[in-house]
Amino acid sequence: MSIAASALMCLALNAYWEARNQSYEGMIAVNQVVMNRVESDLYPNRICKVVFQGPTRASWKDPKKEYPVKNRCQFSWYCDGKPDDVRNTDHDAWKQAVKSSLQVMVNAHDDLVDGALWYHADYVNPKWTKDMIKTNTIGKHIFYKK
Repeated sequence: MSIAASALMCLALNAYWEARNQSYEGMIAVNQVVMNRVESDLYPNRICKVVFQGPTRASWKDPKKEYPVKNRCQFSWYCDGKPDDVRNTDHDAWKQAVKSSLQVMVNAHDDLVDGALWYHADYVNPKWTKDMIKTNTIGKHIFYKK
């Protein structure tokens, strides 16, 4: 798989798991946060590294294999302990995730998040938002920048 195809898959997986139950604009917004992080000095400069960022631990079976520490990743779906395969019943959501990811990768969509690097679901109230600037609310996500 080429680097570009791999990056598209990473971005699409993140859009799928973070926003599959939201609008197309919600997926675009989640993808834009990932791309903003790629451009930021605060985060890795590659899409897959941003999506899969978080502490790891060695496997107890094979110390050469690393696994994400549960509930400590940047994007919760990646280290929640559940399978990360696209569900057979979610073909439409997966198509939307891929399409939105491609659009954001080629910069073919207006900036919906005003440069935001962070977001959270609207049903939580994390302490880290107190010094942030809210940029937008799209679907069930609230977006922030400093």
